[in-house]
Amino acid sequence: MARLLSVNVGLPRDIEWKGRTVHTAVWKEPVRGRCRVGRLNLEGDGQGDLAGHGGEQRAVFVYQIESYRHWQEQLNRTDFVHGQFGENFTIEGLPDDAVCIGDRYRIGSALFEVTQPRVTCYRVGIRMNEPRMPALLTSSGRPGFYFRVLQEGEVGAGDEIVKVGEAAERMTVAEINALLYLPNHSRDRLVRALRIQALSPGWRSSFEVLLQSQATGAGTGNAALAPAAAAHPVAPGFRPLAVTAIDHESADVLSLSMQSPDGHALQAALPGQYVVLRLQRSAGGPVLFRSYSLSGPLSTERYRISVKIEPNGAAGTYLKEHVRVGDTLDVSSPRGSFILQAGERPVVLLSAGIGATPVLAMLYALAAARLTQQVLWLHAARDREHHPFAGEVRRLILALPHGRGYVCYSKPRAGDKMGEDFDTAGHLSRSVFDEVGVSREADIYLCGPTRFMADMKEALATLGAAPERIHVEIFSGSESMTPGVVGAAERTPHRPKDDADTGPLVSFARSGIAAHWKAAAFQSILELAEACDVPVRWSCRTGVCHNCESGLVSGAVVYGPEPLEKPADGNLLVCCSQPIRDVVIDL
Repeated sequence: MARLLSVNVGLPRDIEWKGRTVHTAVWKEPVRGRCRVGRLNLEGDGQGDLAGHGGEQRAVFVYQIESYRHWQEQLNRTDFVHGQFGENFTIEGLPDDAVCIGDRYRIGSALFEVTQPRVTCYRVGIRMNEPRMPALLTSSGRPGFYFRVLQEGEVGAGDEIVKVGEAAERMTVAEINALLYLPNHSRDRLVRALRIQALSPGWRSSFEVLLQSQATGAGTGNAALAPAAAAHPVAPGFRPLAVTAIDHESADVLSLSMQSPDGHALQAALPGQYVVLRLQRSAGGPVLFRSYSLSGPLSTERYRISVKIEPNGAAGTYLKEHVRVGDTLDVSSPRGSFILQAGERPVVLLSAGIGATPVLAMLYALAAARLTQQVLWLHAARDREHHPFAGEVRRLILALPHGRGYVCYSKPRAGDKMGEDFDTAGHLSRSVFDEVGVSREADIYLCGPTRFMADMKEALATLGAAPERIHVEIFSGSESMTPGVVGAAERTPHRPKDDADTGPLVSFARSGIAAHWKAAAFQSILELAEACDVPVRWSCRTGVCHNCESGLVSGAVVYGPEPLEKPADGNLLVCCSQPIRDVVIDL
C-alpha cells in the first residue's frame, strides 16, 4: 500500500551561494497536522522561480522514501530529513519506474494526476550540498514526479494513496524522463508519449520538436533541449577569404567583401547570421576574434561584413588601417540564431546605428522574394553623415509591393533634408510605431545599442506585441539566463584579475574577451566565463538541461562530468567542458 509519509512546504528565501544571492524555495519543512491543497500550491508553500517550477502542471512535487534509501547508500549519507529533495510529498511506494503519466490518485480529500517527471536544476545540488545532483537524479531514472491537482482538498502524513484511474497509453515517469534526456529518442516511443493527454504542455512540446528534428534529418544533438542560440550549429574552424572590395558606407562604417581565393563555394548563410574573424595584427602578437553580421545579399560566392570603427576599437581600427583589397582574412562559417523566419505575418526590421547590418541582410532576402505582406524598415541614426546603407535600403524597399522605410535622426545637421534623408528628428518610439502602423501581430527583428534595445522593448510591450515574435540580436554577447540569481549587477565583460599567460586561451568571440584556462581555478568553461562577466545561460550546471549549449567556433574540449547527451556537432556545453587547447566560443 502506498502511503503519504510527510507533507513539506516552504516559502522562497534568499541564500548565499558562490558569492551570489539565490532566491529559492528548495528548502521544505514537514507540516504538522493536515494541509490544504489548492489548484496551484499547498498552503504555506511557494516557488522561487515560476519559470522552472510551480504552476498548474507542477503544483505538487513527489519523491519516494525508497529513493531516499538509494541516495543514502550511493552518497554515503545519513543526514537526510523529509523534504530533503525539495519535495512536497514524501511517499512510500509509487516508484518512478512503475508510476505512469496520467495515473490519478486520491490522497485524503484531494485528487491528483501525474503530469511529468521533475526537471532538476542546480538548486537541488545546493540543497543536497552535492553539485552533481541534477545529473545524478536524471541519469538514475529517479527524478520524482509532479502532480496536477484535479480536486482541491486536505492531506496529511499517514494518508493512504489510492489509485483511481490511469491513462490509456502507459508510459512510466522513468521512461518519459529517459526519452527526453538520454540518447536514442525512439520515434515510436515519442509518438506514444504524445498520445498521453495528461502529459504537460512543456514536455509535449519537447517531444514534438524531437519528432520534427527526426523528420527533417536535423543532425546530432538534442533539438528539444538546445536553446535557440545553439540551433544552427556549423563545423568549427576558419578558412582564408580574400578581400575583394572595401567600401566606406558612412563616416564610421566600413564594408568588406570577401571571396574564396580558390573559387570554391562558400557556405550558404541564413539572413541575419554573422561570421567570426580571426585577426592576427602582428607576428607573434595576440589574436583578436570578433563577430560581424553579414550585411549583403545571400550568396555562396561572397560575404560582406560591415564594421563600425570605434575610436578605441582594436579590431575595427586594424581593419581600417591595415587591411587592403587582396589581403586574406580568416573567417568562420556563418552562425547565429537571429534569422528571418518564414511566415505570412507583417515584418518589422527595427535597428539603430550598426545594428542595421543583420536586418539589412533580411531586407535583401525579403526583396528577393518580393513578399506581398507589409515590410517596415525603421532605423535610427545620428545624422546623414552617420547613416550607412541609406540608398541601398531605399532601392530594396522599392522592390517590395508593401514596403515602407522610416528613418529618425537624433541630431540632424543643417544640410540634412527631412523627407529625403530622414523622416523625423528625434528617436524611434511608440508614437512612431502608431504613425507608421506597426502591427502587434508582426514578426519584429530588433538590433542596436543597449539603450536603444531597452527602449524599443518597452515601446513594443506597450504596443502589445507578442514577446515570442520579437527577435533580438545583441552584438556584445547573448542574453544571460541565471535562474534564481537576484541582485546581480550587470558588468562589462573583462579579463579576470589574475589572468596568467599560460594554459589554453579561451576566447569569447561575441564578447571580445580572451582569458587563459587554469585548471586549478575553474572546473568548467562556464566558471571562467562567469569570472569574466561574459553573459551565459545555465540551469543544471552538470550537463543535463543544455541551456548552456553554445557554438564552438574553433578548438576542442573534453567533458567532466560527461553530459547525459552530447551537444550537436559544432557546439559545446560550457557548464561541464574544459579546453584541451585554445578554443573560441560563440559567447
